[in-house]
Amino acid sequence: MSENVVHLHKPTDPPTPHTAPTVLTVVPDAPPARPVPLWVRSGRAIKTGVTHDKTRATIRAAARHSLYTFNGGRIVARRAWDGRTGSRYERMIRAAEAAGNLEAAEEWEERLQRFRAARHHRRMDLLHSPVEAAKGVAVGAGMSVGVLVALGVVMAINTGQVGDVITPLSATIDFIALLIRIAQIVWGPALTIGPFLALLALWSVGRKQHAAPAWALPANIRSSEGEPITPSIVVKALRDLGIAPLKTAIKEMGDAGASMLGPIRIAGCGVEVDVTLPSGVATNEVQSKRRKLAENLSRHEHEVFIVIPQAARTVRLWIADSGALDEPIGPSPLVTDETLTADYIKGRAPWGQDLRGDAAALSLYQRHLLITGLSNQGKTAALRSLALWAALDRRVEFRIADLKGAGDWAMFDGLATVLIQGPTDEHVIEATRMVEGLVEEMNRRIAERQADPTVVFDPLIGIVDEAQVAFMCPAVDDEKRPYGGSKATSRYFMAVRKVHNQGRVVDVLMYEGTQDPTDQNLPKLVREGAHTRASLALGTEAQAVMALGEKAVNGGAAPHLLRQGLDKGTLVVASDGIEIPKGQSSITVRTHFIGDEDAKAIADRAKALRDGVTTLRVVDPAEERDALADVATVIGDAPRLRTNEILKRLHALAPKVYGDQWTNDRLKSLLEEHGEEPKKSHGVMVVHRDHVARALANRDEDGSASAAQ
Repeated sequence: MSENVVHLHKPTDPPTPHTAPTVLTVVPDAPPARPVPLWVRSGRAIKTGVTHDKTRATIRAAARHSLYTFNGGRIVARRAWDGRTGSRYERMIRAAEAAGNLEAAEEWEERLQRFRAARHHRRMDLLHSPVEAAKGVAVGAGMSVGVLVALGVVMAINTGQVGDVITPLSATIDFIALLIRIAQIVWGPALTIGPFLALLALWSVGRKQHAAPAWALPANIRSSEGEPITPSIVVKALRDLGIAPLKTAIKEMGDAGASMLGPIRIAGCGVEVDVTLPSGVATNEVQSKRRKLAENLSRHEHEVFIVIPQAARTVRLWIADSGALDEPIGPSPLVTDETLTADYIKGRAPWGQDLRGDAAALSLYQRHLLITGLSNQGKTAALRSLALWAALDRRVEFRIADLKGAGDWAMFDGLATVLIQGPTDEHVIEATRMVEGLVEEMNRRIAERQADPTVVFDPLIGIVDEAQVAFMCPAVDDEKRPYGGSKATSRYFMAVRKVHNQGRVVDVLMYEGTQDPTDQNLPKLVREGAHTRASLALGTEAQAVMALGEKAVNGGAAPHLLRQGLDKGTLVVASDGIEIPKGQSSITVRTHFIGDEDAKAIADRAKALRDGVTTLRVVDPAEERDALADVATVIGDAPRLRTNEILKRLHALAPKVYGDQWTNDRLKSLLEEHGEEPKKSHGVMVVHRDHVARALANRDEDGSASAAQ
């Protein structure tokens, strides 16, 4: 028997969840909601019914088919009126006059006169036609009766029955009576069904012409994506540009507004059409409305290009298929065709495709080059692809300064005789000396050309990528001459100018790539010295003028309208080295992108075409140098080399070791110290590779003898 223990003191510990008493909370019911008034519920129901998709579709279908019938009647009536009157000719005359084409106006007026003369002749004939018709009916009836009677006589002779003479005539009368009875039976239903058939015919005409507002058309027609470009669409887009004289002229032309248009031609991934503007409308007025024109054509701004051809008062529109420009183009032929070679003189570098889808190839022969654009738009890739093509011609020598130093040109190690990579002032100094070396070589070639006008030189291409770093460099030399800037004392600027002025004739060329151009980082004289000027996306029209020149921009070149980040690799090019449609001053090219791995493979193919090139690179100037070994290095595989060239290469190899203090005399002393000396060849001092090798051998023998003693 269990016992109950009664505690006489009150527990002080807080209750646990198991021992705590249960507390019941009574929550009162929410008050009933107020009833929604009937008028509110009715309004909601009506709104739901009116805005429902099925209701909208029903209203749209009813409006569409009604307007098909009504506007179809208008179209048929207009066609009938045009066929019976000279209104068509009058509209064409007004259109030609509005367009300022007086010859076409005179031709249409002559056609109108011929039409009126023919119509008058027909009307005059109607005055005599009743008499002629009566005579014709009488003669026809008499001949018909005579033929039937003659046929009856033949039958009577054949059968021997006289009554057969009128048998054919009686049969004909019975047939006519049958036709009358059929007409009496059909006439009533025809009167009932005929109007419906006429309405159906009008509806069919309106449906084929889409003669209804856009909101009432089916969804597949109402959608603007992929809408084909037709003359009526182009004329309507021009009419709605907001240019009053153009709108007035088109209104006066009526439906013949399309007479302003030339043939609409398929051009690559879009269409092209020439528009002859009416008198009083300037071409630049249409150019300035590019965005509005594109939207009127149901396109994005970047899908419409406006250029000014050679014909007066004419604009050329290129309209892309919707979304076509966002699709990538194929790989470069340099990548796909491993047997491809280059010809600097006669060949053209495969650079990409124009907007028409045709291959865009650029001639590099004796043309300086400038490529500019905003950062990270594909400038280096576009410039490098041209250099890779040129490298496949074994005659071409490269001297390259990459002032970004990110390794974009590393594959030219073994191809370029000079390769500078880095963004510091020291690298700019080396790049300046490299360009000054181009000037020295240019002067030497000019002197040689004066002595022998028939001499031919191998092309020498100097490339400076990120050239704005050189122009903005604050460093100065020992004579206080700045390396950067655009003054007459600026070393880089003056060297580039000298190459631009005379380098072309002796095949010493300058290629520059620069970004975000201004008058400070791309001086006017330098940018105008390039024969081929190309621009990627830019920020302003003023920059576009700097990049391509005012003539190209006035002619429709618009790199400032390219989309930054979306149109990477798309260039607007102004050059006589690329095929540009007649009358245009520029062309838009979508370049092939060649990645680093593919670029290395192409460079390896170019190296295989050469016997071997020793590339001089910027190294640590603080290290100890073996001068004689460096001379052997810079000579490379050449049997002999001019002393000036050796000094230049030594300077590029270690500029602070082989600076201005290294001269021809010091080089001569170095060789004489080891039993050799420079020799004269064709009037210039040269150093033979075998002599340097012999000097190295002599030095090694002397060192071995000293060690033995």
